[in-house]
Amino acid sequence: MKTLEQILQLKGRDVLITSPGSTVYDSLALLAQHEVGALVVLEDDRPVGLFSERDYARKVILKGLSSHDVLVGAIMASPVICVDTSLTVDKAMGIMTERRVRHLPVLDDSARLTGIVSIGDLVKDIIAEQQYTIDQLQHYIHS
Repeated sequence: MKTLEQILQLKGRDVLITSPGSTVYDSLALLAQHEVGALVVLEDDRPVGLFSERDYARKVILKGLSSHDVLVGAIMASPVICVDTSLTVDKAMGIMTERRVRHLPVLDDSARLTGIVSIGDLVKDIIAEQQYTIDQLQHYIHS
């Protein structure tokens, strides 16, 4: 099973960030512009939360608030669950399932943000691993 380091090497390490003092509107615009589902909220170069469309829907729109007035820090998911690059895909999936989160910021050995993985990234890897196994078995059977 791959580690998150290997996943990040394949998918890239780009992480979109926002700050607790940014407006929800500006952060939503960033999500839309880059077609992603979540932003890591950084303060003093460390992750303090996650902001997602789900946070917006549940904590702004459904409460009748304005995304121009509400700050990310007021509605972000916090504390944020961060993981290490050495964590395996199956363990990361377990954390996501147990904690009911869709994104995990990944920290390097110096506790700096080095990437982010989504549930989709992990499912894609698991499917690829299973397909490889199926292909190998089919090759063995037909040999």
